[in-house]
Amino acid sequence: MRRVDFENGRIVHNIVLTAFPMLVAQLLNLLYNIVDRIYIARIPQIGTTALGAVGLCFPVIVIITAFSNLIGSGGAPLFSIARGSGDENRAHTLLRVSFTLLLFLALLLMGVGLVFARPILVLFGASDAALPYALPYLMIYLLGTVPSMLVTGLNPFVNAQGYVTIGMGSVVIGALANLILDPIFIFALGMGVPGAAAATVISQFLSAFFTLYFLCFRAEYRARLLPLQALAAQFRCIRDILSLGTAGFIMQLTNSLVTISCNSVLANTGGDVYVSVMTILSSVRQMVETPLLAITDGSSPVISYNYGARRPRRVRRACLTMGALALGYTLAIWLVIQLAPRLLISLFSNDTLLIADTIPAMKLYFSTFIFMLLQFVGQTIFKALNKRGQAIFFSLLRKAIIVVPLTYLLPYAFGLGTNGVFMAEPISNVVGGCACFFAMLFTVLPELKRMEQALPDGER
Repeated sequence: MRRVDFENGRIVHNIVLTAFPMLVAQLLNLLYNIVDRIYIARIPQIGTTALGAVGLCFPVIVIITAFSNLIGSGGAPLFSIARGSGDENRAHTLLRVSFTLLLFLALLLMGVGLVFARPILVLFGASDAALPYALPYLMIYLLGTVPSMLVTGLNPFVNAQGYVTIGMGSVVIGALANLILDPIFIFALGMGVPGAAAATVISQFLSAFFTLYFLCFRAEYRARLLPLQALAAQFRCIRDILSLGTAGFIMQLTNSLVTISCNSVLANTGGDVYVSVMTILSSVRQMVETPLLAITDGSSPVISYNYGARRPRRVRRACLTMGALALGYTLAIWLVIQLAPRLLISLFSNDTLLIADTIPAMKLYFSTFIFMLLQFVGQTIFKALNKRGQAIFFSLLRKAIIVVPLTYLLPYAFGLGTNGVFMAEPISNVVGGCACFFAMLFTVLPELKRMEQALPDGER
């Protein structure tokens, strides 16, 4: 079984070998929700209304993903650092604690979600017209919380062991199943919006089965559930996972908060049609951010492993490679968005009036997208090197401190209406992205220099 050799392979080669399968996996993972929206938007008579309704469920889906990332993005870098430093006992413990925490949180979130689904949707801005479509979709989707969280939270541990093609395979299985089942359930069986959710849940169970089988029986470091008394004894390990994972958790949670805020303000200033516009923009954003995530996530285990092994030159080389790849991609996709927005929008709707409203909103919303690479690169390096405080602060800064207040201030206090909602994101990209990146440079580079100076001459 082929694995990526984080210790001896060339840095560029390792990142590409890790990032490419992750790119394929994340693009296919994107299909879970994107394909639902593509098909839902084309349901005769109700497509546009149903699309906006499903968009109201998106914050809940993001919250579930946030809790997955709390464990996965917290445990996996620590796991890689432990492997790099040769501490196998800690690596095994981190994986087993993470597995147990993921299962517990998934069951808890599913129960709470099923009980409070209707009031949650009303709180998030569901109108009387949208609720009949949003509620059944969400109720069915919540049934797949456990498999969804296990796949999302455990795949980083698969990739951190170098089994990147296995991590890709688990997502391929679910995404292809969803792609096949969606039209069958939605159109052939006449289930409509609930059919889209049912197809997604079945696909998530298939992915989870594949991931668990590999991690429990085939991987070098294997997942095992810990009894409650054993879990309680791992307080320090749990604290380390949660504190580092808080950065990824906040990023996802604040994304949900931003979506809720945007939907609320847009419903008041532009009506339900602009909620559908925001649903399309969120879908496009997910799609265009996916390769950027693959580049940064693919670089993270390489950076963490070599940091744990105290090889500062390889850490620097990995960071530079990640930055160069991220710059090339963001520049290319920014040009596509600005020059051919209709190409991306038409994937999600064929409603000419909706497309006409979405084009100017999309150009404004993505006007400074290229600055996103600064946030992604800085945030990834902070997490990969276990810089918890910085990772958490800059997760909060861009979304919670900048975007959410601007989402209300620009439309109302400055009278910009719907354009004010779409302007908040580009402003935060510039301010938050620059702050995160330059803070990373002034924090990490001196540490790597000190690490290199402390090494014996023959190891520098």
